[in-house]
Amino acid sequence: MEVTKEQIKRMGSMLDGCMSSKELFQVIADEKDPHAFDVLITYVQGKVAWTEPILLPLTDHLMIVAKETGKQRQAIVKCTCGHEFTEYRVNWKVQANVYVRRSEESFQELYPQGMHATEGWHEIREYYCPGCFALLDVEAVPPGYPPVFDALPDLQTFYRDWLMRSLPVDPHEFEDFTTQYIADNFAQREV
Repeated sequence: MEVTKEQIKRMGSMLDGCMSSKELFQVIADEKDPHAFDVLITYVQGKVAWTEPILLPLTDHLMIVAKETGKQRQAIVKCTCGHEFTEYRVNWKVQANVYVRRSEESFQELYPQGMHATEGWHEIREYYCPGCFALLDVEAVPPGYPPVFDALPDLQTFYRDWLMRSLPVDPHEFEDFTTQYIADNFAQREV
């Protein structure tokens, strides 16, 4: 499908928060554009400096892209700055820089006195890109809780059954490999 400049401009206006409430309501109320995904990908691809094809945007800064390495073509997570995380079936957070807020003092940098959790009951994790230091995600979890895997899309099913096209990466199992990645890449720490 040929994506027009007008479609890209409209998508950008909507995603960048520049569209009026009236126009946005019209988009919501109108019949859905069957090519909206292609317009989204074209818009986002135009905002990055690298050439790997975007398969699916995850956040404002993180994309699943098709990465060719040798004879393999796999889906990896990549930041808009160009920093590459591991393949998309591993939680990107295990490779991000993390700042953890655990103390009363660090909570008060964000919340007024009496408006935050009691120290020791939860921690706030801020995940930053190692390449550009953009804030990628924040989660509030109990201490010791594993990083939350926000999204593990079944790309093959999405492309085959929803978009009716082939996924431009090698066939692969739809499985979370985060635990295996941690076991293979981080030494067991003695406590």
